[in-house]
Amino acid sequence: MTLFYSMAAFALAASITPGPVNVVALGSGARFGLLPSLRHVTGATVGFIILLVSVGFGVYELLQRMPALMQAIQWFGVAFLLYMAYKLARDDGELGDANPQRCPTMLHGAIMQWLNPKAWLASLAGMGAYTAGEPTRIWQFAAIYFVVCWLSVACWAVAGAMLRQHMRDARRVRRLNRVMAALLAASAVYLVAS
Repeated sequence: MTLFYSMAAFALAASITPGPVNVVALGSGARFGLLPSLRHVTGATVGFIILLVSVGFGVYELLQRMPALMQAIQWFGVAFLLYMAYKLARDDGELGDANPQRCPTMLHGAIMQWLNPKAWLASLAGMGAYTAGEPTRIWQFAAIYFVVCWLSVACWAVAGAMLRQHMRDARRVRRLNRVMAALLAASAVYLVAS
């Protein structure tokens, strides 16, 4: 049973710490409220679990043999972060009847995980530390991670939704959006520099 607690602790540490997916969840919660933001939370969780299981069953070894594909994934990740930052920076900040179609979708959440180096590192480290390539352990780790990841990303959306109560003015929302955009852009620059 202690192995499962250790898996959960690892998943919590990797999932709840700041990163691009959590920044988007925070901004979405503030802009659109909690319920619409749960689509992004769910998509990010499902996308991560698919990545985690894929890494567990050998996708990383395949990508190691194709460094050009791995580099393309990294550059697409940077481009996607910059695109999301651009969208946030350009947002008008009007909360009124926020168009839920502009809220980050499940697909955005899933794609962000596949293009997120933090997600790749967590997948590689977690699978290496806890599964030893055993299929049963891979599925157990994925099940634990699903619950912990969903709750962790949802915490960021909840925090954003709580901020929403204090963000009735479009100027404040625009400022928050620009701060979130700057954080996403900084994440992208960090990835290029490292």
